Amino acid sequence: MSSVTAVPIAPTKRSALVWLWLGIVVAIAGAVALAWAGTSTPAVMAAIPNAKFLATNKLTPGVTETASGLQIQTITEGTGASPTDSDVAVVLYKGMLRNGKEFDASQQPTPLPVGGMISGFSEALKLMKKGGKYRIWIKPELGYGSQPKTDPQTGAVGIPGNSVLIFEVELLEFLPMSVYQQMMQQQMGGGMPGGAPPPPPGN
Repeated sequence: MSSVTAVPIAPTKRSALVWLWLGIVVAIAGAVALAWAGTSTPAVMAAIPNAKFLATNKLTPGVTETASGLQIQTITEGTGASPTDSDVAVVLYKGMLRNGKEFDASQQPTPLPVGGMISGFSEALKLMKKGGKYRIWIKPELGYGSQPKTDPQTGAVGIPGNSVLIFEVELLEFLPMSVYQQMMQQQMGGGMPGGAPPPPPGN
């Protein structure tokens, strides 16, 4: 005749099971978040193909994509009208690559010819309003394409070919090109007419 000597296990309350499962779910969510954080650094993101990066980026809240593929996000809403191709925009800007490397930045308010920029930057300016601040993503086809941009002084490559360009731009003011040229002539004491504004960012 045998006897049962095992110690009986007390039944687990339903509420304890619920808390146990909640703890497991939270732990899994935390692990996923840590894993994502580890793969979303600029260096890791830079290794993702441009098309996949842009497809993911356009899902970011506040980011809109135009028919050309330009992506723009309003950081601070501006007011009034927008510049046209015949205007000069006065801006503060910073240009970066996908890995976070800064390749250009204005040191002071900078006049830029709206119609004389790379096509993606020009399109973005025409969507901005005075006083607004924006972040824009320019795919290679709207930027410098497959051609790398080098520093004219050092010869070092500042923008590799097929780069997505990321800019933060604040539109301070804009005025007609003719008015800007007249102002420049007055400042130079009546110099030759038709003086061109500075080159586009990244040149």
